[in-house]
Amino acid sequence: MTESRKEKTSVAKQLGPGLITGAADDDPSGIATYSQAGAQFGYGLMWTMVLTYPLMSAVQLVSAHIGRVTGQGLAHNMRELLPNWLLTLLVTVLFLANTINIGADIAAMGDAAQLVAGWGDHWFTIVFALFSLLLQAFVPYHRYARVLKWLTLSLFAYVAVVLVVQVDWAAAGRGLVVPSLSGPQAIATVVAIFGTTISPYLFFWQTAQEVEEIEDDDEAKPLTEAPEQAPREIRRMRIDTFVGMAFSNLIALAIMVAAAATLHVQGVTEINTAADAAEALKPVAGDFAFALFAIGIIGTGLLAVPVLAGSAGFAVSNARGWRCGLEHKVAEAPGFYGVIALAILLGIVLDWSGIPPMQALFWSAVVNGFAAVPIMAVMMIIATRRQVMGEFRIRGPLLLFGWAATLVMGAAAVAMLVWR
Repeated sequence: MTESRKEKTSVAKQLGPGLITGAADDDPSGIATYSQAGAQFGYGLMWTMVLTYPLMSAVQLVSAHIGRVTGQGLAHNMRELLPNWLLTLLVTVLFLANTINIGADIAAMGDAAQLVAGWGDHWFTIVFALFSLLLQAFVPYHRYARVLKWLTLSLFAYVAVVLVVQVDWAAAGRGLVVPSLSGPQAIATVVAIFGTTISPYLFFWQTAQEVEEIEDDDEAKPLTEAPEQAPREIRRMRIDTFVGMAFSNLIALAIMVAAAATLHVQGVTEINTAADAAEALKPVAGDFAFALFAIGIIGTGLLAVPVLAGSAGFAVSNARGWRCGLEHKVAEAPGFYGVIALAILLGIVLDWSGIPPMQALFWSAVVNGFAAVPIMAVMMIIATRRQVMGEFRIRGPLLLFGWAATLVMGAAAVAMLVWR
């Protein structure tokens, strides 16, 4: 192998769990939440994305460290620290939050497909849900994720909108650097933004993916067993996570600006349907806006639903000591795949509840905002324990930003309860 090829391979290997996590973060729930924020408040809540970037990067990097250092999933490490009843409670909260999110995501996918086909939103929902379940059960996730990531490129259409429509850059600049809140609904929206950006399912997912990276590489070992691998792996995790979260937040900012520059200026402040959200793409897509929006929603949904269901499967399986992993066959990890199937099937049931999909997506982000707080607190305690992390326990800026993220999420949730 030539030196240049070695270098390319080395650079390519820097990106993995963090990049996929970042892509999955811009799921239908995220698209709906950022669109609603831009439509209702214009450029006023853009500052949240500046705040969330260092915080979400820190939390996801802590998640990655726990997996790579210990070689065990997040819930497995929680099991070593928490009494069984508390672990069961936290895992149950995660499962319920993920199920609501799955239900909202697949409902939005069905709604988006109906925009193009003109019929069958609920039937499309069932098809997408079962298709996702079958892919997880019979195809290793890393194989089809490569294909699905190409569909998420449709999200760059929001970047194109920003480039072609008339943006009030002075207002956008103020919204980016000057925090402002204007009542209970703004606080609820901030909680939703935090909840869809710093989501508990992403913590479990990135930890589990680091564990699977170890299992897939014969030379890789947990850093507690092979500390000589630490410099290379810690550098990789940092690059992977910072790039993945930057991608996620830049797309989120583009969605908010696009909605502010198109929907908000037209007086559209409430997004109730997929058609409402798709209107933001009309300046660049015209009559194809609905199709482009549908591709984005379906692509991100097919990428995110396995992450949502998979993280629930990892959490429950780790907590119960079951074999788990998306590289295993169904017969090898029946409990793990059973949890995934249950989460997706309950998501289908939620789709028939009659709640408008775009509103369900927004409120699923709010639920995630509340669910994240106790899980983050426990995760930070694990990451600082010498008995678990050894010499690789987190400290310095990572420790500071990790706890800051936990406090900010808690403060936002409390503020919503107090000023609702």
